[in-house]
Amino acid sequence: MSQPTQLSKTAILNEFTTLELAQALAERLAITPNDWHRLKSNRKVRAGEQAAAALVFLLKDQPEEALVRFQQASGWLDKSISAPPCPTHGR
Repeated sequence: MSQPTQLSKTAILNEFTTLELAQALAERLAITPNDWHRLKSNRKVRAGEQAAAALVFLLKDQPEEALVRFQQASGWLDKSISAPPCPTHGR
């Protein structure tokens, strides 16, 4: 089976709204429950997850929620926030 050309990929993407594409990206970047312990402190993963969520809120005309997520993404990147301890592993 041949690989889709760049033109056909673009045509496929044009079938979706910007919001749908952002939602798909947010879903792709979200940490799954099975990966939570492995990725909860990965700054790049967490920043990407929050930035994608922020984009969705921005496109839904919810700038306050978008700003919170962008600030979270920034905090992961500048190391001003860290993952809280897992509540299921005691205190």
